[in-house]
Amino acid sequence: MNVNTDTGKRPPAWLLFSVGALLVVQFAALGVWQINRGLEKRASRAAFNDQSSFTRFVDGTEVRAYQSIEVDGNFYSGQQFLLDNIILNSRYGYYVLTPFEPGEGRPLLIVNRGWIERSTSYPAIEVSEAPMTVRGRVGSLPKTGPQRDDAIASRETWPQVAVWPTLADLQLSLGRELQPFVLLMDPEDKEGFLRHWVPEEMGPGKHFGYALQWFAMAAALAGILIWNFRKKTFAT
Repeated sequence: MNVNTDTGKRPPAWLLFSVGALLVVQFAALGVWQINRGLEKRASRAAFNDQSSFTRFVDGTEVRAYQSIEVDGNFYSGQQFLLDNIILNSRYGYYVLTPFEPGEGRPLLIVNRGWIERSTSYPAIEVSEAPMTVRGRVGSLPKTGPQRDDAIASRETWPQVAVWPTLADLQLSLGRELQPFVLLMDPEDKEGFLRHWVPEEMGPGKHFGYALQWFAMAAALAGILIWNFRKKTFAT
């Protein structure tokens, strides 16, 4: 006597087709997203390679990513941040972030003065508070790591060590409004440390390559779905 042990039921064909079609749409959407990111990276690199002269910045001036600007004002030497976990040439260190006041009563500008190696004691990061002109590129804080509630270890002493902070975190510590960008100090300025600013490591070409992979997967899955649909149609 034969006993049928297959008690499970196969899902209906329309359900499998619907799931497959949804995956095709998702794969194609991911491909489009990668293309858009590639185009954004291409535009960013073009802006970074633009060697135009420095534009004088005053509070309220509209700026674009990597634009070269110069700002008049003075540093706040006593209230600085050490951005931790910055690796350069396989060595751990800090980015030195120093507030800069571009005019009395104006929002402070965070200036990234470059990289210094981590040591057993806090390094000497003092800077003149005399009026000066600072040059650099319009940038942002690194976003490699996850956002944390305890981005700044202690708000009691200066300099404050921070791990992947946001501008809002720095603003809270300083008790002052900040400009919506970070100035990447020009390598020629004398008040900084090691500086070699480059665009994001992942270039537009990789995004376009990933887009091609997603589109290929979408096309392959769509071909399988069409083949199965035609097979079932002709079979009936």
